[in-house]
Parts: sequence; C-alpha cells; structure tokens
Amino acid sequence: MAATPRTRGATALLPLLLLLVAAANSTSHAATLNITNLCSFTVWPAAAPVGGGVRLDPGKSCPLDVPAGTGAGRVWPRTGCRFDANGNGSCQTGDCGGALSCKRNGDPPLTLAEFSIGQLNSQDFFDISLVDGFNVPMDFLPAPEPRQAGAPRCSKGPHCQANVTAQCPDELKAPGGCNSACNVFRQDKYCCTGSGSGNGTCEPTTYSLSFVRMCPDAYSYSRDADSSTTFTCPSGTNYQIIFCPPADMTSSSPTPPNPPIAIGPPGMESSSKRGGRVVAAIVSSVIGSTAAFAIVIAYVMIKRRTRRHREMQDEEQEFEELPLQGMPRRFTFQKLQEATDQFSHKLGEGGFGSVFMGDIGGERVAVKRLDRSGQGMREFLAEVQTIGSIHHINLVRLVGFCAEKSQRLLVYEYMPKGSLERWIYHQQGIDSPALDWWTRHKIITQVSKGLSYLHEECTKRIAHLDVKPQNILLDDNFNAKISDFGLCKLIDRDKSQVITRMRGTPGYLAPEWLTSHITEKADVYSFGIVVMEIISGRKNLDTSRSEQSNHLITLLQEKVKSDQLVDLIDKHSNEMQAHEQEVIDMMKLAMWCLQIDCKRRPQMSEVVKVLEGAISINTDIDHNFVATNPVSFGVTGTADSDPPLASDVSGPR
Repeated sequence: MAATPRTRGATALLPLLLLLVAAANSTSHAATLNITNLCSFTVWPAAAPVGGGVRLDPGKSCPLDVPAGTGAGRVWPRTGCRFDANGNGSCQTGDCGGALSCKRNGDPPLTLAEFSIGQLNSQDFFDISLVDGFNVPMDFLPAPEPRQAGAPRCSKGPHCQANVTAQCPDELKAPGGCNSACNVFRQDKYCCTGSGSGNGTCEPTTYSLSFVRMCPDAYSYSRDADSSTTFTCPSGTNYQIIFCPPADMTSSSPTPPNPPIAIGPPGMESSSKRGGRVVAAIVSSVIGSTAAFAIVIAYVMIKRRTRRHREMQDEEQEFEELPLQGMPRRFTFQKLQEATDQFSHKLGEGGFGSVFMGDIGGERVAVKRLDRSGQGMREFLAEVQTIGSIHHINLVRLVGFCAEKSQRLLVYEYMPKGSLERWIYHQQGIDSPALDWWTRHKIITQVSKGLSYLHEECTKRIAHLDVKPQNILLDDNFNAKISDFGLCKLIDRDKSQVITRMRGTPGYLAPEWLTSHITEKADVYSFGIVVMEIISGRKNLDTSRSEQSNHLITLLQEKVKSDQLVDLIDKHSNEMQAHEQEVIDMMKLAMWCLQIDCKRRPQMSEVVKVLEGAISINTDIDHNFVATNPVSFGVTGTADSDPPLASDVSGPR
C-alpha cells in the first residue's frame, strides 16, 4: 500500500521555474536557502529552528544558512509586522511570540515550506504545506548547479500555479493574504466567519479544494496523501524560496514588482529610439516565448487529464476484479441510496467523507460515503480488505461496501452513541453528561484490547495509524469499538518496521513519524494521548487555552515533574476526583505509552494486562514525552520508498 510518486509531464518545464542561483557554496551536507520576496508588500521570513529574522522588502533577497542534520525545519512568510528597537513586536500572520528571529513554530493560518537537511541516507526532504492554512503563495525549489554525469538528481520541486489569495473573499483580505481563510483541516479552527457573498457562511471544503487545485503539488489534508507532495535532493543542494512567484512561471529571474522606469535627459532622442527598438525586439521575443509556453502548458494539461481518466478507468477495472470470496457483501449504489433515503440523515462528517444512517433488511447501519478528494484507492482497498477479513468485539464490523464507478461507500454496523469525542470534551452546545470513572476505564480497556488484537493476533501485524477519539465508537452500553481503517498499514511478522509516508492526525502522531520508519508502536503513543484526553476531559491540542496550557502532553511533562498530576483530572466530574489514585495510576500507564523511544513503550497486550491487574506498570520511564530536537526514536534502517516529512507530530506545529 506504499504510495507511488506521480510522474508529471511538467517536469520538463522546471528550468523556467528556477528563478535564482544560490550564491554561497554549501558544505557537503549543509544548505543555503536563498529567500526572495516577489510580493508587492514587505514580508518578514521566519524559519524554525534556524532563525531568519530579517525584513524583506519587495524584490529583495536574503540567504539563510541551514546547518547539516537539521530536521523538522520550516520556513514561512510573516506579514503585517511591527517591531520595536529590541526586535519585539507582532505580526498579522505566522507570528512567533513577537520575536524578530524565530526559534519556534509560528501561529496559523500560514503557508509553510517544510524541510529536513541531510537527515537520512544523505538526502534532503522538502515540501510546500497547506495544512496550517494559507497567507501567501510560495515556491521551494532546488537551485540549479552544474551536475556531473551519473550524479543523483533532485526530484521535481513543489509550486503553486496561481495566486491562491484571489480565491479568498474580499472582506477577508489582509496584507499578504487572507486574514482568516478556511484551511484544509475542515474544522472551524481557522475558518472564516463570512463569505464573499455576504451570507455569513463559509464552507471549509470549498476553500481547501481551491487550494489543492491552485497548488497541486502542495501537501494538504484535503487530498490523497501520497509521496508526490514530498521531494528529495542529495545533501549539499542549495535551495530558493520565492514568496509570490510569477503566476505564469515564465520569468527567468526574480524581478521586483513595478520596476522603476528610467527617463533619459534631453538630447538623447536617438539613443531612446535605439532603446525603443531593443524593447520592441524584447517584447516580441517575450510574446513568442509566452505563446510557446502556453502551447506546452496546454499539452501538459491535456496529457495529465488523459492520464487521470485512464487511472480512473483502471481503478474501476480493479474494483470489478476484486475477489468476492472472503470479502464483505457488495452493494449497488442504488441499493445504498434507498437504504439511506437518498442520504438524508447525516450522522457526521470526517476527513474522508460523510456518514449517513441507513436500514438494510431491518438492520440499522452507518453508510460512509467517501469523498474522492479525500481517501484514495489504496486507503479504500485497505479498509475493505483489512476490516472485512478480521473480527473482534472491539472493532467495528464492516457489513459491506460499494465500488461503482466514482462512487465508493462503506457500510458499517450502527453505533448509537456515536464517537468518543462527543462524550469526553464537554463541547459547548452538547449536553452529554460527564462519564464516570468506571465507564472511562472500560472504554480505555476495550480500546487496548482492540489494538492488541490488531498488533499481535492477526496473520500480519496491523498498525491502525489513526488512533483518536473520533475513530472510537460507542454502542448503547458505552462499549468501545475502533473504526476507520483507511490509513492502516500491514507489517509482515518477519519485519521489524515499515517505511511509509506521514499519515494520521496532528496531535496524535508519534515522534518517529519524522523518520517515516514506523512500527505498531506508533499506535501505542497515540493510545497514550487518547488515555490522557479521556482522563482530563480535554483535547491534546487546544488553542482556545492559554499558550502555557494549550498542549496537554507538554503540560503532563510539567505536572509529573512537579508532582501535580491531580491538576489534570477532569474537573467537570466530582466522581473522577473521588477516584484520584486510580486515575493517577492510569496517567502513569499513559506515560509508559508516551515514551519518545518506541522500544521503551509497552506492547498493547502488556497494557491490557496492566488494566486487568495481571502485571504492574513499568516505573523506569522517561518523563519527557514530546520530541523537540532530532533524537533516536528507537527505529533503525534506511528509507527506500517514501521520504520523511518535516511536519507536525504530537506537539504544536
């Protein structure tokens, strides 16, 4: 199920995109980022953890040296900044604590260039990411250098085809981009509060799909996650970052917007005429080049559309050839339309599509209708083939599926209490009572049994890779079942790990995702976070809280070192407070699961035994749970397929 990089015809057009040659010679593994601002406004480039901290006016460039071995780095444009003489101030987008030179991540919404320099197998990895929102268009490209025959090449760099800012409502525009545009999380976290039509509504999906269309090579949660959005270069390559790159991509060098016009003194008329002829020749040449470029672009677009149509036909053929033996029941789309009363009763919406209530043969079911811009073919096949062939009391049962042309649907058993998320966060407007301690203990135990089955009792180890409260469903008696196997990964018993592109949900990802060397222990880390959320009655990442307390796992680090774990117990439940010691013991189990080194985490079968009282919790644990620097995560080996992505793990981006 590993992703296969797409080969785009536009690769041949890369020389037209290379706008700047880095001036400094890099060492064997260090890199220089030459940052150019082609916007009509000033930006203050930020870079974590390597600094930045300069004012970049329109048309200006500045170099930024990145040491060898820098992992989980990111660069972004800050706009609308004001600083005092000491370099302290604030910015409209992407601020980082009022400091001119950033050493930590900025605040979304902002567009990101993410990179890792010389981290693995002498390779650099980079991408453009829209997962934190959007404020200005940007490019991240390798700078061209003479290359010896046979030397390794860079993969094609990411780019945006047009100014995405134009997609935002006029009312929300701010210098440097949208002030509060919906981002691709499909949440209200950074969603706008109005729209260009003035009707006071905003659809996050509309914005996220616009971003994907305008920036097809960007990393985004609103599209299939495949390796085509992450790119590699040999260590020692220099790079160029361009804010507001030319929309037509025909410029051969970065040119300041609105360049000044030189006016000659009197008596220079003949020179002016000669200059006019030169200008006319240049204009004619540019027009001819632009026309040729337009023809090439049209050809590439037609080829891409033809290839995508052929891929869709291949996908449909692959569905038709699926073996029915051992597979769950296959439904027609018409049958599921009738079963759901034309999809009229929506139960909820997730990252890959919407879920509707239905009735098949007198049995109430939940029908998940997948969004083609979300879950891809590999994920769909993974979910059907994986959950369709396994059976456990703590895994949601897959009743059947539909694969009919572009329609893809999954039919599950109906879980009347919905997801665990509804019952533990005390969300405003939802009157769900606080769960008592023994119900929470039961849910935690049942989730651990479901994961133990996946990891240790199946023919192949199954890593779920998206363990979170939204994917834990509850029946009438608050019995818990794990759902959503679209991101799962199968690991052969004779292999210690699997190499895969980053997948999952920010706030629940284990530190080893920065290496892309994954074992089932990534689920154990996510399970530890879920346990802490159940106990504390809050989300791991909660930006509505103060900066000191918006990250639960960081707070856990502080509280355990100061012996104040009782402060983290859900304050909405007196009953939870009454079981203080049992709750603190559960926190210690969560901390065992949250070890940064995956080898120090327990197997899920050990977790089950602890919860059943058969064994004791390991007390020899490290009380640091969030990786802030490149460290050993307890995995070994070299990547050979999917490169790592410098992106969000369990901590804030």
